[in-house]
Amino acid sequence: MPVAPRRPAVLRGRVFRGSDVVAAGTLSPGELRSPAWRRLFRDVYACVDLPVTHHLRAVAAAGLVVPGSVVTGRSAAVLWGLPAAERDDDVELTVPPRSTVCRVAGITVRRRLLDPAAVTVRRGTPVTTAEVTAVDLARTGPLDEAVVLIDRLVAGRLTNLEMVRAVEVTGRGCRQVREAVALADGLAGSPQETRLRLLLHRSGLPRPIAQFTVRDAGGFVARVDFAWPEVKVAVEYEGLWHGETPQQVAADRRRLNRLREAGWTVVFVTAEDLHRPERLVARIAAALA
Repeated sequence: MPVAPRRPAVLRGRVFRGSDVVAAGTLSPGELRSPAWRRLFRDVYACVDLPVTHHLRAVAAAGLVVPGSVVTGRSAAVLWGLPAAERDDDVELTVPPRSTVCRVAGITVRRRLLDPAAVTVRRGTPVTTAEVTAVDLARTGPLDEAVVLIDRLVAGRLTNLEMVRAVEVTGRGCRQVREAVALADGLAGSPQETRLRLLLHRSGLPRPIAQFTVRDAGGFVARVDFAWPEVKVAVEYEGLWHGETPQQVAADRRRLNRLREAGWTVVFVTAEDLHRPERLVARIAAALA
């Protein structure tokens, strides 16, 4: 019968430097190579009980591989709770100019001078503030995805549009950053809602009101994703209407019935609709007409 790998209690649930625990006699080199530990980076290991995520790798990289660095870019967005990077994507760290850092597989090190006000500490790890992270992400990649990320940071109350705009105005922005910040509104409940809003704004249709509260003589009816109140037309992204429990399904139906009783037409949008924008715009235009 195979012998289970030895797992000292002091290392359970932890990330550590392999050379340190071997030097201390906590593990032998052979035990370090056992299935009890996962290798994250050169000489950096994690207890097998810890799920290996980009978040875990970013914290390990900043704390053990490049001490004194700041987590930035998409890795910073992950530390702020956004799914901005996959598990095995390179961790992005920033160090001061002229810093000497050895190249490590799985880590991208950038050199630039960060204003102290641009850095905070999140769960013990230095990371760029949410607004600086938003501006950094808006520099690269598709414009719409930059707007999505800004909206998510703002909607999650991690920052606000005024603070993001202040960072952009102080010279950190480029043309795409300025455009992304101008397009963000921080109201969307999901990335797909932001994508839908941008599509509607570019469609030539009258611009809708986002997150509109519908009321009737009896008071509050519903809050809808997008609305043209003058013609009582609402557009809802499908996620709102697909509850996971019978109770939620029933509540969604009551909500829809109340909107219809109040004289509103509701156009539902699916993920597939976003891939056929011409058809979607035509359907909404027909409802508005």
